[in-house]
Amino acid sequence: MRVLLVGAGGVGGAVTRIAARRPFFEAMVVADYDLARAEAAVAALGGDGRFRAERVDASDEAAVAALLERHACDVLLNATDPRFVMPLFRAARTAGATYVDMAMSLSRPHPQRPYEECGVKLGDAQFEQAAEWEKAGVLALVGMGVEPGLSDVFARHAADELFDEIEEIGVRDGANLTVDGYDFAPSFNIWTTIEECLNPPVVYEDGRGWFTTEPFSEPEVFDFPEGIGPVECVNVEHEEVLLMPRWVDARRVTFKYGLGEEFVRTLRTLRLLGLDRTEPVTVPSAAGPVEVSPRDVVAACLPDPATLGERMHGKTCAGTWVRGVKDGKPREVYLYHVVDNQWSMTEYGSQAVVWQTAVNPVVALELLATGAWSGAGVLGPEAFPARPFLDLLTAYGSPWGMREQ
Repeated sequence: MRVLLVGAGGVGGAVTRIAARRPFFEAMVVADYDLARAEAAVAALGGDGRFRAERVDASDEAAVAALLERHACDVLLNATDPRFVMPLFRAARTAGATYVDMAMSLSRPHPQRPYEECGVKLGDAQFEQAAEWEKAGVLALVGMGVEPGLSDVFARHAADELFDEIEEIGVRDGANLTVDGYDFAPSFNIWTTIEECLNPPVVYEDGRGWFTTEPFSEPEVFDFPEGIGPVECVNVEHEEVLLMPRWVDARRVTFKYGLGEEFVRTLRTLRLLGLDRTEPVTVPSAAGPVEVSPRDVVAACLPDPATLGERMHGKTCAGTWVRGVKDGKPREVYLYHVVDNQWSMTEYGSQAVVWQTAVNPVVALELLATGAWSGAGVLGPEAFPARPFLDLLTAYGSPWGMREQ
């Protein structure tokens, strides 16, 4: 397997450090718009000859396709933010390469009823091309991070081994992470965080299909394991709700994120001021008027999440709560994966949230390389058997857990 990794930020850098310990691939080209960042990610690996750095603009489909062909890469792993999903997705298809991402194509709210009906859903642009990918015999594995990704694997595992009927699947994400010296320092890409938290959340119900609600709706307190404890969670737009019903039978699917009151208040303020917008505005500068995206300005004003590890303390938990019936009796479980920041920093030099996101696509690549997973078309993690993934994740030294509720 020869991999083109596009994006050498926090998650991309963690991908290289995790992959460097595994023998399943022949080469990994680490490409970024900032060549110095790609070179730093490769240099940190201590001379592993399988890795090399390149510069590429993720929005330039032709350049990405040419890079895939020049290095004879048969897989493109997308570690950029969701703005670049479609150009990278199309570039992989042009080159005939397997495509893997951790977030799906962007949504657009319904123009008249944004908090009732879906407009363009997450992943719609990719699924529209599913028949073409399937006919060509090429795989696009979409949503293969931690959430979406591991959470979807948990849903498939629950359907295959733990339940006869599933009433509800609810992804629940929470943490007790703190960052020294910052009152507000998101542990993940703020561009993506704004996108998913301020868009209308999507809910799935059997018989009704997908519909939307107000941002931060249906608050509930969820008790997270391994000392994290109770965290208030709210509805947030996320890919799992769009993926799981395609392959797993469940009467209801939700995604709720443990944001906390201060985080929600900050996001509401950004929206009130129009600082969540992606459309450029004209601002004065020493060189004359320039056009900038307000959301990019917010991102530039905040610390890079990849650099926060030394100041960060606590744990992050990603998991899937499932309620249903097994052997005629009600059952409720929470399948989860917890990463302690102290462990991930000591072991890999990566903060917990980006490391937890990065490990899952590497596990998936190894399963594809060995043939344990295979397929064609545009497929989510639920389309593949869960047990090989969960066993290999444990073999990577990061076991998952299950709690009967």
